[in-house]
Amino acid sequence: MPIAVGVAFRRVARSYWFDPAGYELKEWDKVIVETTRGQEMGTVRIPPREVTEEDLQAPLKPILRPATSEDLEQYRQNLYMAKEAMGICRDKIAKHGLPMKLVHCEYAFDRTQLTFYFVAENRVDFRELVRDLAATFRTRIQLLQIGPRDQAKMMGGIGPCGLTLCCSTFLKEFTPISMKMAKDQSLFLNPVKFSGVCGKLMCCLQYEHEMYKDARSRLPRIGDAVQTPRGEGRVNDLNILKEEVMVEFPDGTIVTYAASELQWERQVTGCACAAGAAEVVEEEPINDEEVPDTDAYL
Repeated sequence: MPIAVGVAFRRVARSYWFDPAGYELKEWDKVIVETTRGQEMGTVRIPPREVTEEDLQAPLKPILRPATSEDLEQYRQNLYMAKEAMGICRDKIAKHGLPMKLVHCEYAFDRTQLTFYFVAENRVDFRELVRDLAATFRTRIQLLQIGPRDQAKMMGGIGPCGLTLCCSTFLKEFTPISMKMAKDQSLFLNPVKFSGVCGKLMCCLQYEHEMYKDARSRLPRIGDAVQTPRGEGRVNDLNILKEEVMVEFPDGTIVTYAASELQWERQVTGCACAAGAAEVVEEEPINDEEVPDTDAYL
């Protein structure tokens, strides 16, 4: 199997495989590599190791060199120049009267490309802006419209829980989030309550979702008829974490039972579930936004 090293280009981002090219590299080393954006400085996140062919993107590009002190100084200069470019671009956006908000900008390491990230409610015709920026900075200009999740990831912030945002702390990729995840966890179905600072459903809804789905598969549904040690009743409520079922009887009394004490049967698409089994209904997750890949370097 080929030897590859994993390199990331942002603090919280997925790693890309590169050929170590004979260099002895360890985690957190800075390296210079060739990407579709030109030369970039990255950080070794996965030391050299054997990787299967299926996990690699052919052809495997080589590490150009470990970063030198001159490279680190150029990287710092790029950060300073990018801050200046942000101010200039904001002025030009106002000059052209474009309905867009600039979020972030960055130079490629070799300064052959300057990328601006922005958010807007609709598509924006920024062709004149690109020409103006290209004449000002004398380099290739790229403008990328990003979604609210990427905006929050780039800018950072504090979530409703009081902790720094997951997306800017450890989440390397976004996954589709749906209200069904909140429903499966018996949470109050109020989209506002489960919205993050980006205005989209909070990513943390997915963290315990699989556990709740597994627990629900062993429980009857609310309203189902169940057999209890006391006789037949109907499910009034569930405690999913404890796997307990609140059963209401015809006389109005409600008794709590462990799921293992009950038996129930449900018809599912022409077949009967075995006693003590519950129907599992799958629903396709709803991707609440479609945004371009802002972290594609290969």
